[in-house]
Amino acid sequence: MAIPKTMQAIEISEPGGPEVLRLTERPMPSPQGSEVLIRVAAAGVNRPDVLQRMGMYPPPPGASDLPGLEVAGEVVATGPDVKDWKAGDALCALLTGGGYAEYAIADAGSCLPVPKGLSPEEAASLPETVFTVWANVFDDAKLQAGETLLVHGGTSGIGVTCIAMAKAFGAKVIATAGTSEKCETCLTLGADHAFNYKVDRWDDQIAKSGGADVILDMTGGDFVPRNLACLNPQGRHVSIAFLRGAEATVNILMIMRNRLRLSGSTMKARSFDEKARLARDIRTHVWPRIESGAMKPAIDRLYPLAEAAKAHERMESGAHTGKIILKIT
Repeated sequence: MAIPKTMQAIEISEPGGPEVLRLTERPMPSPQGSEVLIRVAAAGVNRPDVLQRMGMYPPPPGASDLPGLEVAGEVVATGPDVKDWKAGDALCALLTGGGYAEYAIADAGSCLPVPKGLSPEEAASLPETVFTVWANVFDDAKLQAGETLLVHGGTSGIGVTCIAMAKAFGAKVIATAGTSEKCETCLTLGADHAFNYKVDRWDDQIAKSGGADVILDMTGGDFVPRNLACLNPQGRHVSIAFLRGAEATVNILMIMRNRLRLSGSTMKARSFDEKARLARDIRTHVWPRIESGAMKPAIDRLYPLAEAAKAHERMESGAHTGKIILKIT
């Protein structure tokens, strides 16, 4: 197919609310080295996009200034060093930015084939959350079958993916959410137990009922000491966001006595080599579970590219369950 010289994209006009997202025309990017150029069919909307829009999470050096960390679509061109992908291949990809556009650049090692049986919209919902959950819960915290995982924000994009992946790998899952209705949704998604973090003493109840072995924490702040109080000996606490604040006071003696391990990470700034390693593991261990039906993507709503601001409003409302997707072609 002929590649146009320009494309439509959503740019951030200035730091601010959803209204600063505007549709614009940009020059067509050209793949270099190990990059592929993707004609985007759908793009995922994620919390880091919101933070970038607000001026709180800038793209890494050399990355596109456009928001968007995951897409699904078709390869239309490749850089000279790409060997595993060719024009016409259907894929989904983790990006360092640029997904809110008709075309996007991805490193070849951060790309995965679309799992059999999935639509482009479903495939676009996978990379950011699956890479994040695999890297933190399985690669870092080493969650094992039979262990118990606690995840906060169980109906968020990360939350629904975390529930699905942990259950697919034979773990027990406890989730928290902000309403009784969302707690019921967590149970429907496969969680074994769900607590309303606004009214329940979830930390006491989890500790009394057997504790957690791994916690994936997106809350930070005052939830961290409560998390540690319900971790079993040799438990692992992984921080990936801090919606309740970036600082926490913890009991060091408790960490020492119970041999707890605290870690944390971001995904956007990881090296392409590390992302390629994660992609290989995901293709080996996670993709078969998706294709067998043991894991299913959870889509909240679809929005056209021009309505990216509405998609951000939906995310910031907290009313969504699963992934919000921009449908581009």
